Amino acid sequence: MHVAVPPPVRSPPPRPRETMRPWLLAELNYGTVKSQPPFEVAVLPLGATEPHNLHLPYATDTFQVEAIAGSACEVAYGRGARVLLLPTLPYGTETNQMRFRLALNLNPSTVAQVITDLVDSLATHGILKCVLLNGHGGNDLKWVLRELHRSTPVHLFLCNWYKMASDQYKTLFEDAGDHAGEMETSMGLAHFPGLVAMDQADPGTMASTRFEAVNRGWVEITRPWHLLTTNSGAGDPRPATATKGEALTKIVVERLAGFLQELAASPLDENFPYQN
Repeated sequence: MHVAVPPPVRSPPPRPRETMRPWLLAELNYGTVKSQPPFEVAVLPLGATEPHNLHLPYATDTFQVEAIAGSACEVAYGRGARVLLLPTLPYGTETNQMRFRLALNLNPSTVAQVITDLVDSLATHGILKCVLLNGHGGNDLKWVLRELHRSTPVHLFLCNWYKMASDQYKTLFEDAGDHAGEMETSMGLAHFPGLVAMDQADPGTMASTRFEAVNRGWVEITRPWHLLTTNSGAGDPRPATATKGEALTKIVVERLAGFLQELAASPLDENFPYQN
């Protein structure tokens, strides 16, 4: 009786060694870090895990901030700035989106504690300039800077990347939108088009409250998104294009890289960050 002998199991060929990007901490090794001059600036990106209408992935905020951070740090590093990009925090505050399935929440105090611990780590390692690069509108972080101002030697700067080119929104977009609208969808089409399901998008219609003062912005509330929107989208995504996302990215990256370059070069004297 003939018994078939299965062919030997062959290991897949080794993957070619990827090129280490010297501004990206996740790819560095300790030998490289020990042999290099110290870094001047750390960039901590903050994302989120939440629905974005019916057509964008849950990690939209994380993907966007990583694209902006990676490009800006690469440009700044290439110009001589000792900038270090830290791994992205992929969760943010979702207290008002929890009626949407699989929104994953960190309370504001939890986000603040994570930032506090990481900033303390940076201080230990002698990096005394840190940019919190926020990509999630639900993260309210200005109070964290105030909280830490007297307790850490690290100088903190907050950048909500989506505000860096807001002066250009009327030129770039018909209506940028608030959440998963034309702006964010354009960024998705530019940076992760395979994860954008435009045929599933709803119009992103938003409801008004019964109070004129709230609708006009005179009074603020925490908006319950299941009442504000249908499927978490706020703003019409349908005019979005990859070209618009690429144009926005170019503006933001250039502005942010310029700031990182200046920040890295600025001495930490007693008047920092003000002029002498």
